[in-house]
Amino acid sequence: MLTNIWNKYLPVIKILLKRSKQGEQRLAINQSDFQRAGLARKTGNKFSLVLKKGKLDNVILPSPVAAELASGLLHDEAAKLILAQHDYRITMDTKYQLHIEQLDVTEQDEPEGVQLNHA
Repeated sequence: MLTNIWNKYLPVIKILLKRSKQGEQRLAINQSDFQRAGLARKTGNKFSLVLKKGKLDNVILPSPVAAELASGLLHDEAAKLILAQHDYRITMDTKYQLHIEQLDVTEQDEPEGVQLNHA
């Protein structure tokens, strides 16, 4: 059942992974999806995943919800290509907000024509 939940959100998550080089991205997850699966809690399904160069590096507050998301991402060919390029942190808070951050943003990732004034 969790696989179905994450498969529903996977296309949007892949887009947000790409956009995360511009800053943290957020996605509101429908809490009722987890309620139907019997996994909704008053405290939420809070977790944090760190993926480095396409591999799961760390799971904080592991849960079946986090494990299924990681599995779905690592078994999707397009997601694997995106994840292999950078390091990411994906967290879900108690309000069922998914936060996606690219951890290794560099000056090279800045759009052409944009220069930062480094003092």
